[in-house]
Amino acid sequence: MPSERQLRREIVCFGRMLHERGYVASTDGNLSVRLDSRRILATPTSMSKGLMRPSDLVIVDMAGRRLTGRRDVSTEIGMHLLIYKLRPDVQGIVHAHPTTATGYAAAGLPLTQPLVSEIVIGLGCIPLAEYGTPGTPECWQTLAPLIPQYDAILMSNHGVVTYGEDVQSAYMKMETVEHFAKIALITHLLGHQQELGTQEIEKLMVARSKYQGAKSAAPMPVQALNGGQSGNNHGRPRAPEAARSRSARTLTRQR
Repeated sequence: MPSERQLRREIVCFGRMLHERGYVASTDGNLSVRLDSRRILATPTSMSKGLMRPSDLVIVDMAGRRLTGRRDVSTEIGMHLLIYKLRPDVQGIVHAHPTTATGYAAAGLPLTQPLVSEIVIGLGCIPLAEYGTPGTPECWQTLAPLIPQYDAILMSNHGVVTYGEDVQSAYMKMETVEHFAKIALITHLLGHQQELGTQEIEKLMVARSKYQGAKSAAPMPVQALNGGQSGNNHGRPRAPEAARSRSARTLTRQR
């Protein structure tokens, strides 16, 4: 287990990387790690993630009360606490607003298309949680049905949250989400999405059990698994975009 000092340096490092890559602007976003069963080390409110120092971080208890630190606790700490509660395996969380992925969230579109094998293996898919006012229980409670099964979630009209076995894993998943969002957008602009077929998806889902960092169930959407009996979608007619979007949103509400 890394020392608290090392974990502080890691949060500062990945916060700076979020800022440098344009995944956050101004004082947006937050990161945290689980120190033990009673304490969480987290970024403070109202501070640029590109300007933090290790001493700026705060330690809170599992009720969100500040234990140590001179800065104020983020209003979004409740989201982190809920994830730690529902996922005992999670040790690090990153919340950010990467441009392309947040664009999908603002458009009400989940990233559930099985387009890239590495995404199916690593994350399964990235569902869309319904909108809730940021910084309030309304916001993080919309995530609750999805947290047990997924390691990355789009937050409607808000951003993205990712989590994993440490803060580095959580950060890498944030990069993966944004990378896939760009790929999905390009396929949309090209006017064709060649989705993986049922057999390919089933093989990849089996491979997930051997994939380092893949801890959650991360099931694929029902419509993806039923989208084809074998092979990819060469020449296969596709449903209208609006119909696919409605189907994906319905999936996230049912989980």
